[in-house]
Amino acid sequence: MPTVFARLQRGAECPGGIVGYPLQTLYEEVAFVAYHFHWPHETIVNFEHADRLRWVREISAINERRNSEHNHESDLDAKFS
Repeated sequence: MPTVFARLQRGAECPGGIVGYPLQTLYEEVAFVAYHFHWPHETIVNFEHADRLRWVREISAINERRNSEHNHESDLDAKFS
């Protein structure tokens, strides 16, 4: 690993792999998880990328289920009103 860091510091060209993660995407993921779970920024930003994406997917699934249930209830209310 020290060789990789030395090459990056010298500005050596990287033929493949992820060197960084889009900052805007990181902000969006951190904000999304923090908004829903109220976890501190430091905790979320230090997750491994795969773990953070897993939490984003899980929260999204919860929201989709809740929205679906709410829409179904609204449909029933309208039908029987």
